[in-house]
Amino acid sequence: MGNLMPTTDLLLRNTDRKGKSRRKGEDLTSGSHDDVLNASQLQKLLYLLESTEDPVITERALVTLGNSAAFSANQAIIRELGGIPVVGNKLNNPNQSIKEKALNALNNLSVNVENQVKIKMYIHQVCEDVLSGPLNSAVQLAGLRLLTNMTVTNDHQHMLSSYITDLFHVLLAGNGHTKVQVLKLIVNLSENPAMTEGLLTAQVDSSFLALYDGHVAKEILLRVLTLFQNINNCLKTGGRLAVRPPSPQGSLSLLLYGEECAQKMRALASHQDADVQEKAVTIIPEF
Repeated sequence: MGNLMPTTDLLLRNTDRKGKSRRKGEDLTSGSHDDVLNASQLQKLLYLLESTEDPVITERALVTLGNSAAFSANQAIIRELGGIPVVGNKLNNPNQSIKEKALNALNNLSVNVENQVKIKMYIHQVCEDVLSGPLNSAVQLAGLRLLTNMTVTNDHQHMLSSYITDLFHVLLAGNGHTKVQVLKLIVNLSENPAMTEGLLTAQVDSSFLALYDGHVAKEILLRVLTLFQNINNCLKTGGRLAVRPPSPQGSLSLLLYGEECAQKMRALASHQDADVQEKAVTIIPEF
């Protein structure tokens, strides 16, 4: 990070004789630092993050860096300062709160397409953390948000191919927040014809069809319907919808194009919500 010397000015506050807190230099990890950090300040923050072993300081530095990365100008500056691997290295930290804050920072940085080229090296690690970590945890949700950002375009979606079945397992096991976040990710994948076969052949428990019940929360129901729509569209694009091959036993394909799902689509065509109705009606002709 250059020849910067470590400084406690980044963190410490002095207290005057009247007991009022005042800054000693710049406390760049303070939540009250409202201004957009400049390149020099970001470099100091990255040096601090790279050099400290204090978990409290590390977490605060990651939060500040993540907040700074919400600004598009800073996303490029942090990359140019070599900050992405500094943040990425914190994914190895056993402290779950630090891991979460590192994922949040990478998530903000990933909005920049050039940053994604560097962040993609962490995709497999993030997938493993999402799938092996505690269900519905802050780390799992932060990892899913990062993966969702990284799959907005088709560039890196193939890197998730071997995790699709496991992602469906998290979808079915997770709470409402987890379900929504997994669905955002899977819907991204479903827009890419190159991912269609992997989705359709994924082993998915039959309880998946319960997500198409009329009483399911709208934000979940619309996303599972969009998933189905996208898969149909990709099959049409490839001319494969009318001549689908036999579905593997236990696969998503067998569930989606079976009679039980057809019945659910017909029921949803009369759903009280117009958006749900509209999507279900577009799917029904495919049976």
